[in-house]
Amino acid sequence: MAFFDAFGVDVPKLIFQLVNFLLLLYLANRFLFKRVLSLLDERQQRIAKGLEDAEAAERDRELAAAERETALNEARQEAQALLARANKIAEDSRGETLAQAKEEAQKLIDRAREEITAEREKAMAELRSQVADLALDAAGKLIRAEMNGETQRRLVEQFLADVKPGDAAAQSERN
Repeated sequence: MAFFDAFGVDVPKLIFQLVNFLLLLYLANRFLFKRVLSLLDERQQRIAKGLEDAEAAERDRELAAAERETALNEARQEAQALLARANKIAEDSRGETLAQAKEEAQKLIDRAREEITAEREKAMAELRSQVADLALDAAGKLIRAEMNGETQRRLVEQFLADVKPGDAAAQSERN
């Protein structure tokens, strides 16, 4: 106790203060620290949960961005495929239209040729008729005799058989 007396410490007060301090420490621990520590634990758990949620949200956002990019790429590819398909359809349609136009032109040409041939045949028939009439007139003048219908017909047919189509055209040009 000489030690305590040397520093001027009152031992009963020190013991009383030590008991008060321990009692205050017990009460603070019992009612204050446990409550504060539990609040701090709850807050730490909420913060940890918030961080986990933020990380999950970040992962979800990255996943959504990746999905959006994938969907965008797929849409681009699909658009390119649609454009390619539309171009092919247009090319096929153009080819088909061109083929139809060629076919129609060929039909027109064929029809024109047929009409020309028909007109030529008609002109040739008229020319033959005129040549036959001229031949009959000439023969009638030469013979100065009247011929009956059967004789005339036989002579015309014989004349037409002898006259070639090119000869008749040349002869009609000369007259």
